[in-house]
Amino acid sequence: MSTDTANAPATLTEEELSKDAFFTRLGDLSQEIVAAHGRDFAMGALVLAARWIAEGRLGGEEKPH
Repeated sequence: MSTDTANAPATLTEEELSKDAFFTRLGDLSQEIVAAHGRDFAMGALVLAARWIAEGRLGGEEKPH
């Protein structure tokens, strides 16, 4: 009998669960922005937010990955 770990359900860590929840929220927010203001505005807003994070203008102190 062989063990097949590829088909075993993955157990997520607390960090992975947290990140998954944020991706879900980000997806929902993105859909709201697109519905209210269109794709171009949504993409611009998300790119601008990413730029501000990269520049240290948002997010405060950096936490470990």
